[in-house]
Amino acid sequence: MNKLVLLRHGESIWNKENRFTGWTDVDLSERGIREATEAGKTLKAEGFQFRVAYTSYLTRAIRTLWLTLEQMDRLWIPVYKTWRLNEKHYGTLQGLNKSETVEKYGDQQVLLWRRSYDTPPPPLEENDPRHPRFDPRYKDLKPSEIPATEALRNTVERIVPYWQDEISVKLKEHKEILVSAHGNSLRGIVKYLKKISNEDIIALNLPTGVPYVFEFDDDMNLLRDYFLGDPEVIRKLMEEVANQGKKK
Repeated sequence: MNKLVLLRHGESIWNKENRFTGWTDVDLSERGIREATEAGKTLKAEGFQFRVAYTSYLTRAIRTLWLTLEQMDRLWIPVYKTWRLNEKHYGTLQGLNKSETVEKYGDQQVLLWRRSYDTPPPPLEENDPRHPRFDPRYKDLKPSEIPATEALRNTVERIVPYWQDEISVKLKEHKEILVSAHGNSLRGIVKYLKKISNEDIIALNLPTGVPYVFEFDDDMNLLRDYFLGDPEVIRKLMEEVANQGKKK
């Protein structure tokens, strides 16, 4: 059996402040540090022994992975970083408070920007200092690969080939893999693996710091998927994520 564990990073400072983050590089909050640490303890207790892991180029996902692997005595394993696992780019919304944005644009519009498959937020201007083309970690990307905004569709288009050509191949080799990434890049993987429709994906909310396990047979057919933890606690955490984009 092959086991893939998806882990949304622990709460970030901007999660705590209810801000759109996207490709902005912010660190974990104190709660996020606790969540990542607890995820590592849970995975160790469940007997996982990862030999390889993946993460994005963003600090909150990288630090979550470090803290998780530290609890598992697995800091020594190879870690592959890729921009393809970055969060969805939120364009001009990055840095804005979600509730205040709802007050300005309305619940439905903000829900589309946050969760829909095809509707991207307004893009950054090319000369906006927040544009990732000014960030040295993306200097080797083609101009067409550097987003000024993204819909979930764009995130799926960059992550699915990486899943097919890299992660799934390593999973068959190593049997267990941990991916520490972001709400929308992980939603893109889940959408692909579970064949969720463009319409239904809007309702999927991934909690921070909760391991999400996918089990596959030797031919990489999905057998089942489940979160590790108390179902009632996880349900409340999902509701918390869903409510971030609502009026106060």
